[in-house]
Amino acid sequence: MRWLSVAVLLLGTITCLPDASLALDRVREHVSAHRISALRPKRMVGGSLTASVPWQAMVYLNESIIDGGFAGGALIAECWVLTAGRNLFVRKSQNDTRGQEPLIPKVYLGISKRSDANASTEVAVEKVFLHPGFQNTSDWDNDLALIKLKEPVNFSESIMPIPLPEIGDNQEEREGERGIIAGWGWGKLFTPAPMLKFLALPVQFCQGNYLARVLASTPDVDNKQFCTGPSEYQENVCFGDAGGALAFLNPNTSTVYAAGILSFDKACSVEEHAVYTKISAYLPWIRGVMRGDSEEFSAQRALIMSHMFSQQP
Repeated sequence: MRWLSVAVLLLGTITCLPDASLALDRVREHVSAHRISALRPKRMVGGSLTASVPWQAMVYLNESIIDGGFAGGALIAECWVLTAGRNLFVRKSQNDTRGQEPLIPKVYLGISKRSDANASTEVAVEKVFLHPGFQNTSDWDNDLALIKLKEPVNFSESIMPIPLPEIGDNQEEREGERGIIAGWGWGKLFTPAPMLKFLALPVQFCQGNYLARVLASTPDVDNKQFCTGPSEYQENVCFGDAGGALAFLNPNTSTVYAAGILSFDKACSVEEHAVYTKISAYLPWIRGVMRGDSEEFSAQRALIMSHMFSQQP
């Protein structure tokens, strides 16, 4: 159990360390190569077990992937969870979602064991907000949704939000930087993980056409997206990890922030790159929804300002 305790220590103390790679190096100092090898089959394809990622949410439609499955999300405020828009549909291609309303999922917070997703950990959902440009041109563009909870959650060691990016938070734009993502996605045996796992993955450049090895439907990566490659042990995200936040530790400010929401989670052991929706590119929309804005309010504000300017000499 030593590996598990050290993995928990990483997430519990990461804000106190000068950078994420140092945190991972310290973990490895406590684990022999033999021990890592022995745990490999148990570990997203791969990944390390963790007792808590307090901003991690489970966004649940059904236990079966055929009926929508379940995925990840990130708690970003006391009433708000950010996830991938695709997680709110049973059939997720552009042809299937066009003209359809997103489903209201179940949301669970503060859990590590998938079996703990029950009535005691469920938080009621009031409404979902799909990005207005969701799947405008492909299955993968503008892949974001906000979930508004009916009641504010009480923060604790097991439930706390992850901040959105601020000025200077741009590690997702630097090749080789490593972020951490968690999820209950499929492992090597093509079954969901019973326990939450996390991976440290490096940012890799992949703008433009996705160079797929096997899959036919892959993203065209634009400037509102970014990619990570597999870990040094060729571990990667897989089905069911979508919606999770890729978190970075800013070494200049010692603050953790969510850089991206996992969209293309089908890398598994087949494709190289996972693709994320870049949160910094969507901050105006996210903040607008959270403060209760609407197109009507926006138009009224613009009209009021124009009127006031017209009254000036």
